[in-house]
Amino acid sequence: MDGSELLPHPLVGGAFPSPVPPGTGWPDDPADSSTPVAATPAQAASLAGAAVDLDTLDARISVCRACPRLVSWREEAAVTKRKSFADQPYWGRPVPGFGDEAPEILVVGLAPAANGSNRTSRMFTGDRAGDWLYAALYRAGFAAIPTSTHVGDGQRLRRVRIMSAVRCAPPGNKPATAERDACAPWMAAELAFVLPTVRVIVALGGYGWDAALRSLRDAGVRIPRPKPRFGHGARAEVETSDGRRIIVLGCFHPSQQNTFTGRLTERMLDELFADAKALCATRGVARGE
Repeated sequence: MDGSELLPHPLVGGAFPSPVPPGTGWPDDPADSSTPVAATPAQAASLAGAAVDLDTLDARISVCRACPRLVSWREEAAVTKRKSFADQPYWGRPVPGFGDEAPEILVVGLAPAANGSNRTSRMFTGDRAGDWLYAALYRAGFAAIPTSTHVGDGQRLRRVRIMSAVRCAPPGNKPATAERDACAPWMAAELAFVLPTVRVIVALGGYGWDAALRSLRDAGVRIPRPKPRFGHGARAEVETSDGRRIIVLGCFHPSQQNTFTGRLTERMLDELFADAKALCATRGVARGE
C-alpha cells in the first residue's frame, strides 16, 4: 500500500488517501481547499494572529506546513504506517485542539503520536496514552464515553479542552527548539480564545509543564519566580492581568513507560482530575455538574 491508495475510514466509511487532503469529507475536518496554508513560521504566526475564532484557528492549524522536517515525518508515517493500522487512512496533518470551546480545565501535552493522533486526527486519540487519558476524563465526568478511538466515535468533552505545544508528530517524540517556537503562535492563539474561562491547567509531563508556563508568560500572565518545578501533583498558581488566578497542575504523562512501570496509576490520574474538579468548584464555576 502507498499513500495514494484510497482506504475507508474505520468508523464512517468513505475513501481517503494518506495523508488526507482538506475538504474531502473526513469527519470533523475543520479545513477545506480554501483554507490558507502557512508555509513558513512567519506565515504561521500571521495566520494564527489573524484567526477570528477557534473554528478558523483549528482549520489553519490543520493544514500548516511551516516545519519541513515535521511535515516530512508526519507524512512518511502516514504512508508507511504501523502494520496493525495498514488498512486505515492516516490523517497525516497537524492536529488541532479538541474539546469544550469554553473550558474550565485545559490539558496540555507535548505533541501528537505518529500512529495515534497523526492517524486519527483527534488530540491524544488512538494510542495507549490516550486510552488512559480519556478513560480518566470519563471517570471524572468530563467525557461522554470512556474511549477515544477515532473521529466519528461520539466522543465529546465537557468543561475540558485538550491541546498540545507542537501540532505535528515529531521524530522520536522530540521536536527541535525551532519547531517548538514555530508552532508557539498556534498555541498562543488558542490559549487567548479559551483563557477567560480556564481555572485549571493540567500539564502532561515536563514538556507540557514548561510549554504551559511559557505560553502563559507570553500571554502576560504572571508566573512565580523561580519557575515552579514539575512533578506529579505539583502546583503553580499564576495570575492573569485582570487579577484572576489559575492553578497549573503537573501530571506524569500517561505514556506506556510510566503506566507499565506503575510510575503513574489509574488512582493517581483519578485523584489529579478530582483535584482539578474541586479547584474549579472553589473558583465559582457557574456551569452545573
